[in-house]
Amino acid sequence: MPTAKMPIWSEKHLRAATHAAGVALWSWNVDTDAIVLDERAYELWGVSKDQPEVTFQILSRNIHPADLERVKSAFAATRAVVGSYEIDFRILFGKDIRWISARGQGDDADIAGRIMFGVFLDVTQRKQAEEANELLAGEMSHRVMNLLHIATALTQITSRSTATKEDMARELTNRLMALGRAQELVRPTPGRKNDGTLLGDLVSVLLAPYDEKGASVRIRVSVPKMKVGEASSTTLALVIHELATNSAKYGALSAASGTLDVSCNAHGDEIVIMWTERGGPPVVAPVAPQGFGSTLVHRSMAAQLGGTIVFDWADEGLVATLRMSKDRLAH
Repeated sequence: MPTAKMPIWSEKHLRAATHAAGVALWSWNVDTDAIVLDERAYELWGVSKDQPEVTFQILSRNIHPADLERVKSAFAATRAVVGSYEIDFRILFGKDIRWISARGQGDDADIAGRIMFGVFLDVTQRKQAEEANELLAGEMSHRVMNLLHIATALTQITSRSTATKEDMARELTNRLMALGRAQELVRPTPGRKNDGTLLGDLVSVLLAPYDEKGASVRIRVSVPKMKVGEASSTTLALVIHELATNSAKYGALSAASGTLDVSCNAHGDEIVIMWTERGGPPVVAPVAPQGFGSTLVHRSMAAQLGGTIVFDWADEGLVATLRMSKDRLAH
């Protein structure tokens, strides 16, 4: 039986293969520190081909400051590494950030004429996918914990306003169903068109489970009549939900005497929502680094609503100021 003939890999074939795989080639002269890049590597690093000589010092100008020392140490140690090595790091490419994976052989393996060889790979998409998965896992974990805290808070609120276990069971069920209605408002059934909702309806439905019968105007919502688009309603609901959860755990909504005022004003192209808590336990500003919930709120306000959220930990109660783009809110 005839054996398969091995193909002859010409330089042209290898170039086509590396280009198709997005592989960039580099070589490093261990004596002169000169680095030679192929065309793909120049593009990857954003280095001009007119550069008379490329060294690690020149490439390091594009390395993200947070990764620079780590990359320097790894680069210096490559010759001492036994076998293959790989290091992932970020580079600054204009206003964007790219993730690069540098790979090669250490311990002077396959060194030829005092020159070492290796490859660069653009792994930006993989890193972004990993970050997105980590964010999603963190958000899911955070939401599960929030649901447990909400159930506890709603049980405590309901116990203060009911006299019998039957009344408590009925009121608690109603509050949990109200949470479900709030979820349906911002995340409609698949296939059903959602043209947005009114800001006042959105806030009122989200806060309804935390109100108490018999309490004298515990939660007040005063906002102008304006439409909130489908995309922004989900984001704004997440922020309001986070504020309400924290208030039910630590703030005004955790106390029978606590009150909450939500008001809104429009200033040109900007919408400002004021979240004002009063009558709760003593307010203490957080001293630890931001938790996942706070990070998520700030990121959502900036990315989806084009705005900011600022907290004032006043003695009388928390005041949160939400500023967002009027145009973003409508979409």
